[in-house]
Formats: sequence, C-alpha cells, structure tokens
Amino acid sequence: MNKSVKATELSEKLLNITESSYRKLKDISEVESGKKPQYGGWSHKEIIGHLIDSASNNHQRFVRAQLKNDLIFIGYQQDEWINVQQYQTSPWLSLINLWYEINMHLSRVIAAIPDETLLFNRIEHNLDEIAWKPVAKSEPVTLAYCINDYIGHMQHHLTQIV
Repeated sequence: MNKSVKATELSEKLLNITESSYRKLKDISEVESGKKPQYGGWSHKEIIGHLIDSASNNHQRFVRAQLKNDLIFIGYQQDEWINVQQYQTSPWLSLINLWYEINMHLSRVIAAIPDETLLFNRIEHNLDEIAWKPVAKSEPVTLAYCINDYIGHMQHHLTQIV
C-alpha cells in the first residue's frame, strides 16, 4: 500500500466504483437478479446483500478504528446473514439502492478520516482472520489497508454480476 495515500483518494475510488457499477446494476431485471447459478452459489440479489452486509460491518470498523489504537473487530457469518435477511426475496431495486446509499455514506466517512489516522501503523489486529486479503498477525497494518481491502472485496463481487 502506498504510504502517501490520502483519504480523499480512497473516498474518490469508492465513489467512482459505486457510481459506475450502480448504472450497470440498474440494467439488470428483477428476474435475472434472482437467478441462482447452475452449480451453486449466490444469486445477484444475494451478492448485493452480502455487499450490503460488508458495507455495514466496515462502516462500523472505519468509524471505530479512528477511536482506538488497534484494528481488532468481530467478524460475521456471511451465509447465515444472507439467509436470515432473506435477500433472495427482496426487490432488486431496493437492494441496489441500499447498497448505493451505504457506499455513498462510506465515501463521505472515508474522506473525513485524518491522513495521520489513516496511515497510523496498528500492531494489534485480526486482519489475518477477517480481511479479504489477510495480513499476517506479525505485520503492522493501517486503516488505509482495511479500506483498500474493503474496496477490493467489493470489486471482486461486482465482477461476478456486471
């Protein structure tokens, strides 16, 4: 990760990905969004639901990380969360609108993070367990890494849809 990355750059990156993907997501029909893959896995609705859950969890992480010196956070059971919230039976437009709005909010939250907080090396973390791209427990990590990991995870799932 670039040591001179700015919060505004990360915010803009998230904003651009969200806006360009949203335009494509709106073109997917209700029927198409609910189709399950032939060989198992999540429908488009469930993927967006998972991304809503990811955004919700990371919103908490990004805020809390500014108020403490470690990056230790609870994880969540992604399959169970998808089932409990019944994303498969939710209206597609409602799901993509919620996903869009939470990421617009996250973009604003990220833009407001002071750069010294963003780049502060945290010795204690559990990104070896909860990150999309894990970091060894022995390696220090920054909030900037967490944000980039969130964005990379989102892009990974969006490529499964659009």
